[in-house]
Amino acid sequence: MNEPQTTVRLLPWSTPEGKPCFLAGDGTGYVSRVADDIESLQLGMADELLGHADHMLSDSKATARELRYLATGLTAALRDMRRVAESRGARPPAAGRGPEGPGGGAPAGE
Repeated sequence: MNEPQTTVRLLPWSTPEGKPCFLAGDGTGYVSRVADDIESLQLGMADELLGHADHMLSDSKATARELRYLATGLTAALRDMRRVAESRGARPPAAGRGPEGPGGGAPAGE
């Protein structure tokens, strides 16, 4: 009988102290599905933020304050994407989850 392979996964959230959270399991449980959903949401939010950045950067009337706010959002999105990439690169693809995320294909919302 084949036993499920246990892997350790970096989760897309941190402890209140800012330390990384990990999950050991076969990648099919409830917490894994919640983490997949959050990663998909983060990818979608980053995509929307990039669209907003394209629009704002083409607007010559954007203020320094608006651009700083945009840079803050882009920094947070980049940090999230780095965590998603690190997490996905450290674990083998599970059935039904391609390199682009749960179920394969583009992130939710595309």
